Amino acid sequence: MQNQTEVTEFILLGFSSDPRLQLVLFVAFLLIYLITLFGNLAIISAIRADPHLHTPMYVFLSHLAFLDIAFSSVTVPNMLDDFLTERKNISVHCCFTQVFFVMCLSVGEGLLLSVMAYDRYTAICQPLHYMVIMSKQVCASLVFSALFTGFLYALLDTLLLTTLHFCGPNVIHHFSCEAPQLFKLSCSNTFANQMVIFTLGSLLGMGALLITLASYVHIISAVLRIQSTEGKHKAFSTYTSHVTVVVLYYGTIFFRYLKPSSKDSQDQEMAPSVVYFIVTPMLNPIIYSLCNQEVKRAVRNMVCRKIKNESM
Repeated sequence: MQNQTEVTEFILLGFSSDPRLQLVLFVAFLLIYLITLFGNLAIISAIRADPHLHTPMYVFLSHLAFLDIAFSSVTVPNMLDDFLTERKNISVHCCFTQVFFVMCLSVGEGLLLSVMAYDRYTAICQPLHYMVIMSKQVCASLVFSALFTGFLYALLDTLLLTTLHFCGPNVIHHFSCEAPQLFKLSCSNTFANQMVIFTLGSLLGMGALLITLASYVHIISAVLRIQSTEGKHKAFSTYTSHVTVVVLYYGTIFFRYLKPSSKDSQDQEMAPSVVYFIVTPMLNPIIYSLCNQEVKRAVRNMVCRKIKNESM
């Protein structure tokens, strides 16, 4: 082991070595990234500008938009840079840093989605006590808990990665650093590391999903007891967008990490990662803008005010 050279950097192969295809992909992913930034910033700005949206539901939504910006920014800028350079290298320390932020933001977003589901459950099933239960202090504590839990999980993941020894192949068949790829490249025995990360990740993920599903069951039960059709529609409309985002979030995670690994096509392995890392953060603000009338109205008013101010 001592005669083997210690790896100091990894090579990210990305999507293709064809320069023309790389240019097309660069333009496409740059456009998606810009839409992600502007879409989520528009959500945050609209919520901050509209006093009617200074409620727990929209406070959580603004934090979700911030996480989407951060999550996309961890991987996409580096990927765009790789499209324009021949040497697609990343240092070991930068790779570990990328893994840390991916894990932190991913777990934080999953827990925040469960918090948002609980918020909708409280609003629909316990409307008279809603503002007492979801006070500003409680909201802040829930957001902090979600993000801090993600931080602790990511910190443990990263510390476990730093105990591994890399002395052989350093080529990652992907556009970003992820723990599963690094385990494959390690010269160390990674079984214990993988078991700890998988077990804790499964507990956090399933716990957040169960809270979300339990909230939905109570919400649906409460809505079905509403007599008027208009009342049912209004109640359902307040969390339709959240359901869509949750399905998209967990669907891509399950397809990415739980489906059998394919040895035939690296592109098939990267496709769900593209959706998870790049497409989902772009779609979330679009979903909320289309499905939530309050957000749509706030964004429209903000744009109209900006156009009016610029024309004066």
